[in-house]
Amino acid sequence: QVQLAESGGGLVQAGGSLRLSCTVSASIPSIRVMGWYRQAPGKERELVATITTDGTPKYLDSVKGRFTITRDVPKNTVYLEMNSLKPEDTAVYYCTFGAYYSGNYSPTGKWGQGTQVTVSS
Repeated sequence: QVQLAESGGGLVQAGGSLRLSCTVSASIPSIRVMGWYRQAPGKERELVATITTDGTPKYLDSVKGRFTITRDVPKNTVYLEMNSLKPEDTAVYYCTFGAYYSGNYSPTGKWGQGTQVTVSS
């Protein structure tokens, strides 16, 4: 059974930093893309960042220059380094894995429990 386990969330003041990590527990060959979504209260889930097997990242415009996604391919682990955090970054963050189809990221239906990130002003 595939499980995703996110960790690293917490409460931080604006301008602070957090590092999220997520490991896919099952042995899944050839995970092409891993990514992070977030969902704030009352808002739709949004894609924050993705990274391919060769390390090519993509970011949501509002986090460019502040967040960095990296990946340990053999360990099926993805990280999200978040710097210069803002109150609007407050959300539950979820990691995913999937692939790109016609330039669009398509995650599998597997989701973890998420990790709460709260940024105080």
